[in-house]
Amino acid sequence: MPREEMMRPLIRGRGVGSRPLEASASDPGTPLVGILGTGDFSRSLSGCLVASGYPVVVGSRSPERSRALFPEEAEVTSQMEAASQADLVFVALFPEHYSTLAGLRQALAGKVLVDVSNGIQVNLCGTSHAEQLAAMFPESDVVKGFNTVSAWALQTGPRDGNRQVLLCGDSAAAKAMVGQLCRALGFVPVDTGLLAARALDLENLPLRLFPSWRIPLLSTFALFTAFYLYNFIHDVLHPFVMAGNSRAFSKMPVETVNVTLPAVALVMLALVYMPGSLAAALQLSRGTKYTRFPSWLDRWLGRRKQLGLCSFACAAMHAVYSLCLPMRRSARYKILNEAYKQVTKGVPDSWQDEAVWRMELYLSVGIMALGLLSLLAIASLPTVADALNWREFTFMQSGLGMAALTAGTLHTLLFGWDRAFDPGNYHFCLPPTFMVVLPLPLAVLCSRLAFCLPCLAARLARIRRGWEKSRHLRFVPPEEGGGGCSNGGVGNGRSLEDVSDV
Repeated sequence: MPREEMMRPLIRGRGVGSRPLEASASDPGTPLVGILGTGDFSRSLSGCLVASGYPVVVGSRSPERSRALFPEEAEVTSQMEAASQADLVFVALFPEHYSTLAGLRQALAGKVLVDVSNGIQVNLCGTSHAEQLAAMFPESDVVKGFNTVSAWALQTGPRDGNRQVLLCGDSAAAKAMVGQLCRALGFVPVDTGLLAARALDLENLPLRLFPSWRIPLLSTFALFTAFYLYNFIHDVLHPFVMAGNSRAFSKMPVETVNVTLPAVALVMLALVYMPGSLAAALQLSRGTKYTRFPSWLDRWLGRRKQLGLCSFACAAMHAVYSLCLPMRRSARYKILNEAYKQVTKGVPDSWQDEAVWRMELYLSVGIMALGLLSLLAIASLPTVADALNWREFTFMQSGLGMAALTAGTLHTLLFGWDRAFDPGNYHFCLPPTFMVVLPLPLAVLCSRLAFCLPCLAARLARIRRGWEKSRHLRFVPPEEGGGGCSNGGVGNGRSLEDVSDV
């Protein structure tokens, strides 16, 4: 190796100045991007822009102190110089510091400003930060964007879960310019509308904690609380009140929870497929698919994925609790007591065929139900769902989902066996828990079977292909209508309205 190569430092120093911007621009037509601010987001954004071939100038109140934090290809200078040179400017400052930019109004006139700020708390009725910035710089085109992208996402590159960049603004040209930059960085721009209509929603979006999970989680918690109290009264309080058995309270941490979890899992899984049955019933009664569903049903349909994942979580915990049942000290005492009673009575063999078969069957079906639920949970992941075509995804979520609901219902029925006919299981005149759980999943399964009847299935298929009862359209399946006729003729000279575009 030449001597001068060995003397060259491994990490290039910056010296006093920074590298000229012209040297970093790979394309003369590439806009010069300015960044006002030197925080974490600014540093990540500058590195991402430089790696994508954009010339970058960073405006700082103390350039000498901030220069070492940025890539060598980016020029770090004063805010005035950065605003004057740049064609597109990212305002990466906290909103309370916007007033420090008042002196840059003339330098930023006619340029695109990208507001990336977020608030501290959800703002429901105030003015958005982007609108405040637009009021400060009326000669500039303000675009709200990149506020839903974290600095970590900019450093590591876009992933399937965070590829979208939501944009809003009043200038179509400005949004197109920012959208082109998004694509160059590997993101997907999504135009959501005008600044006054959407900026506040975009600023509130990162502050909301799992907005689509709120109702499913609350529903799961409410069901768990209700079933737990029911099981407590049925299995713990009743023995204590009727027989003074205080040992029953030891069931509360494990046994009562383990009886509650499968009840919640099965009801939640039934709630996943119940709105589909209601939607099909509405379409059949209305005779059309072009009438909007009620808002509550729309929201319910949009939360099915979250409801299904909550059901899977409860089922998985139920499996873990069930595996831990023999490990409890109370279970060991119970086994010893039963063995002592058997020896005292002189019973050589306590084998009971009915009890053995019941347990073997309901455990086997329960394992199948958990396996199907696991496949559904895996198929709901974006990386897996994106690899499936529409028919495969429908089969996974509808076909396997109904199979999982059927297996879970059968698991509960086998667990109950003949216990529903034993008066001793009705504590305080309350039926066993499995009898309270079964009506909803059985209703969903029966409704799906009803929709499989030829008369209802054929009518529902016609409605979903565009047929409407009120318009009295003659619906001809493709195999009867002759798919090669472009004018919709059916061979008897009569012309039918084409329902494929309705």
